[in-house]
Amino acid sequence: MSEQNELTIDLERIVRERAGNKVPGFVIRWLKRLIHEDFINEFLRRGHVGVDFCTKGIEYLRVQLNVEGLEELPADGHFTFVSNHPLGGIDGVALGGIIGTKYNGHVKYLVNDLLLNLKGLAPICVGINKIGSQSRNLPQQVDSVFHSDDQVILFPAGICSRKINGQIRDLAWGKAFIQKSIQTQRDVVPVHFIAQNSPRFYRIANWCKRLGIKFNLAMLLLPDEMYRSCGNHYTVRFGKPIPYTTFDTTRRPVEWAEWVKEKVYEL
Repeated sequence: MSEQNELTIDLERIVRERAGNKVPGFVIRWLKRLIHEDFINEFLRRGHVGVDFCTKGIEYLRVQLNVEGLEELPADGHFTFVSNHPLGGIDGVALGGIIGTKYNGHVKYLVNDLLLNLKGLAPICVGINKIGSQSRNLPQQVDSVFHSDDQVILFPAGICSRKINGQIRDLAWGKAFIQKSIQTQRDVVPVHFIAQNSPRFYRIANWCKRLGIKFNLAMLLLPDEMYRSCGNHYTVRFGKPIPYTTFDTTRRPVEWAEWVKEKVYEL
């Protein structure tokens, strides 16, 4: 296999590795169009790696970012950056570029392990797969990231935002970032990424919920949402670091996580 082929996405291979031959060929061809495989691979062939992958990716998508509050963050120290997750793609890439540039490439994401198929992004990612054999090593991997010298970037909701009572909001935030930040004495930086996906995305997500479909069907639309967002303008607001000592025993970790989430939306 050539070096360029190793950099690109082969959706059929990914599907076959996870689902064997159960998925018909016409479904795979439809998925290739849905994720805009050719458009993505055109960028991947350029060979950008790490933070450069993020910054050049935003340029490739012609996305304009208005960044507020970043200049007020300390140049030194190890932080846990937690953000809402409105887009499920561009927001993650953008934060990697913004934070990675400020901190000289010393960043790590905690992400869905599917993103490890993006070879240029993989060096700054720890892939999380909560099922299967990989899950046995997950606690050690997460500990290693939080004990490192890297800035940690994560989306505590785990999935991108949904439309709730007419508002685009994250679902409940997980508590792990509170517990790990306390253990490793990392202050927490709240980040508000102001954006939203198309109405189609939220309609499908809501119908899946109503019909009791457990598979995250809306996730399949995220590459198409990214493609549709080319040329858009977004605002990213960084709040002041919240000292890890704030998270005392007056609230449970899950309650502190929701408290931080509200701080994000107040930015």
